[in-house]
Amino acid sequence: MSGAGGFRFIDLFAGIGGLRQAFDRIGGECVFTSEYNAFARKTYEANFPGETPVFGDITQLEDVSLIPDHDVLLAGFPCQPFSIAGVSKKNALGRQHGFACEAQGTLFFDVARILQAKRPAAFLLENVKNLQSHDGGRTFEVIVRTLREELGYHLWYRVIDAQHFLPQHRERIVLVGFREDVPFSWEDLCLPAKGSLRMRDVLHPQDGSEKAELPWTEGALAAVGAKYTLSDKLWLYLKNYAEKHRARGNGFGFGLVGSDDVARTLFARYYKDGSEILVSRGEGVSPRRLTPRECARLMGFPDEFRIPVSDTQAYRQFGNSVAVPVFCEVARIMRPHMRAVIG
Repeated sequence: MSGAGGFRFIDLFAGIGGLRQAFDRIGGECVFTSEYNAFARKTYEANFPGETPVFGDITQLEDVSLIPDHDVLLAGFPCQPFSIAGVSKKNALGRQHGFACEAQGTLFFDVARILQAKRPAAFLLENVKNLQSHDGGRTFEVIVRTLREELGYHLWYRVIDAQHFLPQHRERIVLVGFREDVPFSWEDLCLPAKGSLRMRDVLHPQDGSEKAELPWTEGALAAVGAKYTLSDKLWLYLKNYAEKHRARGNGFGFGLVGSDDVARTLFARYYKDGSEILVSRGEGVSPRRLTPRECARLMGFPDEFRIPVSDTQAYRQFGNSVAVPVFCEVARIMRPHMRAVIG
């Protein structure tokens, strides 16, 4: 389908293009993108301009033939509950079974129907670690059976922690599939020691060594704007909330980090109060939230990455994104096998 060592890929549930960044870097050409959220599309299109506009809701694309032929399918599909009934019961009722029934109504179904129709040489899927345990493991069982038995792909999966590449604990499951039986192996991954990067590597230095980037930093020192500092009232509330749960033996509470630390997972809810990752400003003063640029760095996006949306939307987008360096490494070990299959 693609020659001269190149390959064509599609980017489904694309978010702001984290997976695309990885596959662009190994010589791929994106020929189709789908993303439901209008604000995420705005960010995506700002960073990948001059192309066909991003398609919206993939569930509304009934004619899969409209998707261009491609070599690789990428999808960070959201996990939705699966309604799984026994095949024997469905047979007794004369109903259809397999992924067309078990995955219907979930976003994985749209991945499966495109794989079935277009038969790309390879795919990469990403999801939260808990996909494996969702609904007692039955959700993941349907996914694996669909990909291997019904669609005929050779499948490998592994949970990878972004902390190997970034100062953030973030575990995600990665599923890699090839249409042909290739000698793909997770043993080929090069995973740096955890903790090799710390928060100092993503925080604004505030010493004039970087240029100010309004509206997040300002002045000759490129100091973080005052609006990112928590109000005394909110800081007191968070401390009292944490103390209340600590007294009950619960682990709920804020996460305070300094330059030598590794952060908790950045979630899409960060826009609410920033409590999972608060940057210490010293004893006796309220901490601050990360700026959107610091969130981008924490997810492995380059400083050239454009953020054309409000802080609220940016926090949601980076919290929902993939950790780019993780998938650069996965793309790297996929590439030789893609070359063998595609040419």
